[in-house]
Amino acid sequence: MAKKTQPDEGAYLAQVARSPRYCAVDYPKGYLPAKPGAGGDERTRLLRETAYKWLNGTRIRFWFYAKPKAWMGSESDRAVVRQAFQMWKALGIGLEFVEVQNQAEADLRIAFLQGDGSWSYIGTDNLTKREDPRTMNFGWSLTEDPAEGLDTALHEIGHAIGFPHEHQNPFAGIVWNEAAVYKSLAAPPNNWSKATTKHNIIDKLAADKVQGSSWDPNSVMHYPFEAGLIVQPKKYAKGLHPKGGLSARDRKWVRSFYPPVKTETAKALTPFKANSLYLASGQQADFVFKPIETRDYEFRTFGDADALMALYRQAQPAGKPIAQEDDGGTEDNAHLKVHLDAGKEYVLRLRLRYAKQPGQAAVMVW
Repeated sequence: MAKKTQPDEGAYLAQVARSPRYCAVDYPKGYLPAKPGAGGDERTRLLRETAYKWLNGTRIRFWFYAKPKAWMGSESDRAVVRQAFQMWKALGIGLEFVEVQNQAEADLRIAFLQGDGSWSYIGTDNLTKREDPRTMNFGWSLTEDPAEGLDTALHEIGHAIGFPHEHQNPFAGIVWNEAAVYKSLAAPPNNWSKATTKHNIIDKLAADKVQGSSWDPNSVMHYPFEAGLIVQPKKYAKGLHPKGGLSARDRKWVRSFYPPVKTETAKALTPFKANSLYLASGQQADFVFKPIETRDYEFRTFGDADALMALYRQAQPAGKPIAQEDDGGTEDNAHLKVHLDAGKEYVLRLRLRYAKQPGQAAVMVW
């Protein structure tokens, strides 16, 4: 039997130093892969495009693990993540990010388990209950290389607010040297299996999962790639390296789904009066309701449309809604029945996921 040789530590460290570390995202079921020629009808396409996006105006609460110790991370690493949340918010988007001290209140539960890779669930899939309570993990120091660390935090938060990997954009036209890709990702520091590499690099997103019809190689959601992994476009055969930070297209698309919330433009709901929804698919409308008596109320959409509808307790909603329903993909209309208190103010947020024509849907309370 041949003697098993020990790995050369210097060679190992050199390999780690020159190879980028990647995020391994767990896409929701049905997200990947895209089937050639698939896309379905217009309703299916638009329902997929808006899947896993938060309602605009949502206050997303995040929390850092304090135990077990291996999940805790350093205060400097936590500071990088806080900075990344602030950078997304500074774009003027309608989402809020609030750090909470109670795990039970958190929508995002963040750990720093070293060696487990960096990853996050996509958008509202963070609310799915799993055996592993973490929804986001950072598997390496975010401060050893400050630029890379900040980009890593921006990238994972990008996933958490609903954005996929940009290098899997079908409009990129990337042709991979697949053998080289599998070999590179199987090596340190990623040590990925062939299945993980296929899921996170080789497979293409469905066209209805990406924002727009163009590719952004400078997106913070794009991996860097070393020379020899990309065959086409030829200009990237010697490597592809995003500029770093949030690109112009990142900024554009996050604002398109999460524009600034203007509470003064929210319409007042009056019982038994229909409010037409002059919205394009994917757009959102907010309504204010102040009941004059304490009783059960019902909110319902009408018309040939799919909508995600949620009711909150106050004009600046915090935390989870009182009630929520998504009728996407069904023949029913969104319907909420809740007990409300007289004199208190409530906000109804409604994202129209699909409608044949603007104005052919409405919402009413009674």
